[in-house]
Amino acid sequence: MKYFKNTSWLFAEKLLRMVVGLIVGIWVARYLGPEQFGLFSYAQSFVGLFTAFATLGLDGIVVRELVKDESRRDELIGTAFWLKLIGAFAVLIILAIAIHFTSNDSYTNSLVFIIASATIFQSFNVVDFYFQSKVLSKYVVYANVTSLFITSLIKVTLILNEAPLIAFAWVVLFDSFVLAVGLMCLFLKNSSFRVRNLTFKKETAISLLKDSWPLIFGLIGVSIYSRIDQIMIKEMLDSVAVGYYSVAVRLTEIWLFITTALTTTFFPAIVNAKKQDETLYLDRIQNLYNLLTKISITLSILMLLFSDFIIQLLFGVDYIRSSEILNVYVWSLVFVFLSNGSWSYYLNENLETLASIRLIYGGIANIILNMYLIKEIGVVGAAYSTLISYAIASYFFNSFYRKTRILFKIQTMSFINIIKFNKWLKFT
Repeated sequence: MKYFKNTSWLFAEKLLRMVVGLIVGIWVARYLGPEQFGLFSYAQSFVGLFTAFATLGLDGIVVRELVKDESRRDELIGTAFWLKLIGAFAVLIILAIAIHFTSNDSYTNSLVFIIASATIFQSFNVVDFYFQSKVLSKYVVYANVTSLFITSLIKVTLILNEAPLIAFAWVVLFDSFVLAVGLMCLFLKNSSFRVRNLTFKKETAISLLKDSWPLIFGLIGVSIYSRIDQIMIKEMLDSVAVGYYSVAVRLTEIWLFITTALTTTFFPAIVNAKKQDETLYLDRIQNLYNLLTKISITLSILMLLFSDFIIQLLFGVDYIRSSEILNVYVWSLVFVFLSNGSWSYYLNENLETLASIRLIYGGIANIILNMYLIKEIGVVGAAYSTLISYAIASYFFNSFYRKTRILFKIQTMSFINIIKFNKWLKFT
């Protein structure tokens, strides 16, 4: 019951964030128009490409260590904080170098650095690690919901007062600041921790980084194949095209909370089955994939059928060109659902390194495909690139390695079951 309540808080917060974020996000997109919204999305994507360096892959590692030995709390949280802060400043330095290889003007670079400054305050999310280890995520939800409503109200106020684009970049930074303050206040109130305990211990830092470095490459891979599209579209086409593409991305990503909820719910059952019986273990993974495949394909078909109506209703006729992009991009949902489902197998089989490698392969494939397809068929080419690269990373990659070949067979069977009407009706 304790874990169920904790998970319920997280799911409720994600659902609320999706609903409020979608409503306010649509309003912002309609207000800014395709060109300015595209520029705003480009700046966020450009920063997102480098945020893996700021996280350092520490999140799960620190939570694991806190669960193992709570007596090391101050040492772990203090060291993780300073590592993340160093990582945040490293991101700013890397960005300062990277912008010289773009065609950005000074205004675009201002947007990039304002948004990138938010990574400094994100160092305070080490507090979240403590609450996760104590199964007290409701406090994190309090802080997240507070920052969500404050910044949503500010965005609405900016729209009503016809504020310039750069004001919305400052809101991204302010949101990060509000969340950091909220997390720290709740942490200090609900623990015996004191700010003076934020000390850096070299031995702990080395130990944490030794465990987290493989995950950093995985995060870099995720950043590349989820962000590089909008950056390359801006460089090869223009910010208007980025605006159209961003709408298709957002309408697809709103459904990702479903796969998060399902994989989190199924994970304990799969772990327990691994301990009991190999056949039961594989059957439960198959059931999870059957469910993920059916839901993702159903959503993709519905979005395909009603894409014109959805875009005109939500974003207006100015974004109607996004419909063509959405018709292709939405099918990436199938492979994102498969990718998230794969973690149950990768973690149980201790294949975290392979899980990171597949993401890097996907990122490289996305870059290569974008260079050709965007040039040949325009912004829709980026959607095809994403779809193909997601398929490579989430599905075909598993056929290349002996340890993951069984996963490839399970995924293939979930597709085959779609064809069988009686299997389609049976969702588990």
